[in-house]
Amino acid sequence: MGFKMGIVGLPNVGKSTLFNALTRTAAAQAANFPFCTIEPNVGEVNVPDARLDALARIASSKQIIPTRMTFVDIAGLVKGASKGEGLGNQFLANIRETDAIAHVLRCFEDGDVTHVDGRVDPVADAETIETELMLADLESIEKRRAGLVRKLKGNDKEAQQQDRLLADAQAAIEDGRPARTVDVDAEDRRAWKLLQLLTSKPVLYVCNVSEEEAATGNAHSEAVAAMAAAQGNAHVLISARIEEEISQLDAEESEMFLSEMGLEEPGLDRLIRAGYALLHLETYFTVGPKEARAWTIREGTSAPQAAGVIHGDFEKGFIRAETIAFDDFVACKGEAGAKEAGKMRAEGKAYIVKDGDVLHFLFNT
Repeated sequence: MGFKMGIVGLPNVGKSTLFNALTRTAAAQAANFPFCTIEPNVGEVNVPDARLDALARIASSKQIIPTRMTFVDIAGLVKGASKGEGLGNQFLANIRETDAIAHVLRCFEDGDVTHVDGRVDPVADAETIETELMLADLESIEKRRAGLVRKLKGNDKEAQQQDRLLADAQAAIEDGRPARTVDVDAEDRRAWKLLQLLTSKPVLYVCNVSEEEAATGNAHSEAVAAMAAAQGNAHVLISARIEEEISQLDAEESEMFLSEMGLEEPGLDRLIRAGYALLHLETYFTVGPKEARAWTIREGTSAPQAAGVIHGDFEKGFIRAETIAFDDFVACKGEAGAKEAGKMRAEGKAYIVKDGDVLHFLFNT
């Protein structure tokens, strides 16, 4: 399992340029005019993880299969999108299908690139987008609650839960807060997620800066960082132009280019790590001579559930998971060495998989 992140923002902030760089394609048309993205472009990318390469070398794996994540490039929102302005309604619907939202904010000055509001103010841009999403949620909530009246009169338990959660979200939004600020009990989380409220999704602010400011940022990105901290959200600093250039280079050229720019790694790596943290995701590995493979799970996933990511039968017939921590696998130079050193553990159904675990599942067919 990976996750799907929607890339949103006002027109001409660098969304499509970033998408092109991330997916190493030209599928999204990057142009200097609003609404150049008419349909949401979807691209899958490998999640870079140096641990997977290390495991493959030790096990002499013939194939390396990283886990993947999905980016959705959603066309630029504008003020009034919640009421259908621009191409609002269509794209608000596309956002509902994502797990998280990356707000790309223009943090660069460039007179040749038009800003839809005629000024560079990333904090105001973020507020514009958040307001449109909140207005869209409010309209949706009011319609849904009106549609539940008959079921509520019949004491339908599911309808009562749904109405209670919608009321909590409505109260937050009317107070000027997004739905993600609502404190949801564990027993309500599944029903809450099914509401698919736009402002319930976790947010990552992506500060798109110029190439010269990619390593240091600027006053605009600092303002976004302060806003994100105040909200309890995360932010990353990226130059979409640099990412676009890197995407056209091989590994050696890319490393040299990054060094010249004063950067230690591509922005993609930072973006993925921030996305993983945002959604509380972890990675475990399966390793052998045939392949070394990474698998994505959520924090707190049990061993049987982790096995189910590979195949449902693995979860149903789960017996145990032979487990080696990544560091132990490397230090002992593989499975045989780890087993001999007593570093391989047999874990049962109650075991909570840890990030970096190397697992081999035993199950009944």
